[in-house]
Amino acid sequence: MMMKAQDIMTKEVVTIRGSATVAEAVAMMNELCLRALIVERRHEQDAYGIVTETDIVYKVTAYGVDPHKVRVFEIMTKPCITVNPDLGVEYVARLFANTRIRRAPVIKDKLLGIISVTDILTKSDFVDKPKSVLFEEEIERAIADARATCAQKGATSKQCAVAWDIVEEMQAEAAHQRSMKLDKTAFEEYCEDNPEAAEARMYDS
Repeated sequence: MMMKAQDIMTKEVVTIRGSATVAEAVAMMNELCLRALIVERRHEQDAYGIVTETDIVYKVTAYGVDPHKVRVFEIMTKPCITVNPDLGVEYVARLFANTRIRRAPVIKDKLLGIISVTDILTKSDFVDKPKSVLFEEEIERAIADARATCAQKGATSKQCAVAWDIVEEMQAEAAHQRSMKLDKTAFEEYCEDNPEAAEARMYDS
């Protein structure tokens, strides 16, 4: 089973008020050896923010601005990208890659933790249990199930069509992960021996 964000997130989250100065944020980050702080909400309907070491260096240090005169809310990102605790680690990694962020708060109704690229590298099982290997095994099982269903219910049955729908969705996801196009799907291979199955997947009653 794929590990989830909640399995590897850091639960002890350090927050800071948006009205705090950047100097206060730097002091807190240095004291606790942190690279980012979650900015507290002002009320329950408000969004969380995040201020990172990059924000401070790029927006304050780089311009020689006095950090005692700049407030966190002036340089933070808000609303920030958040992660659902039930999101699979692979998809957290993909979210980070697509958005070019390195960490995000884990939120479901309330702030539960924070997850970072470091958490993914040090706490997840992607080295011992690569998702691609597990997924290929799942696809092979789905193909076997689809062939068994079609043999039992008939190549033109709705059950057969639905079984191949599942296989094709899984193969499409696997191809997306590898950024490659399938030359031939498992269903197309099946249709070479059972050409009537393709027409049955139109779901015409």
